[in-house]
Amino acid sequence: MNGQEEGNQINVELSEAIAEGEYVNLAMIAHSQSEFVVDFIKMMPGLPKAKVKSRVILTPDHAYRLLNALKENIAKYEEVYGAISSDDDSQIGFQFPMNYRGPVGEA
Repeated sequence: MNGQEEGNQINVELSEAIAEGEYVNLAMIAHSQSEFVVDFIKMMPGLPKAKVKSRVILTPDHAYRLLNALKENIAKYEEVYGAISSDDDSQIGFQFPMNYRGPVGEA
């Protein structure tokens, strides 16, 4: 590496707790003039409540960069593994299927 490339590197720390990650299956996004707020939520079948597992607050510039980074990574993923089926999630007013909360298991 040359000196210029080394100067552009960032040393990123990742704690063990954060490295484990959180499973989420829903994201809710709100915005104001100065920020985007993304809540990542875990919703489980048969349970009446869903929990926000993480909240990320971004500037509009960073939200736009995230959008482009996701598009780029999805394209790379689909090149290797094939198209991701959308199940029409992209429609305005998307709602989980009526049976998502499904029958509650019995013991």
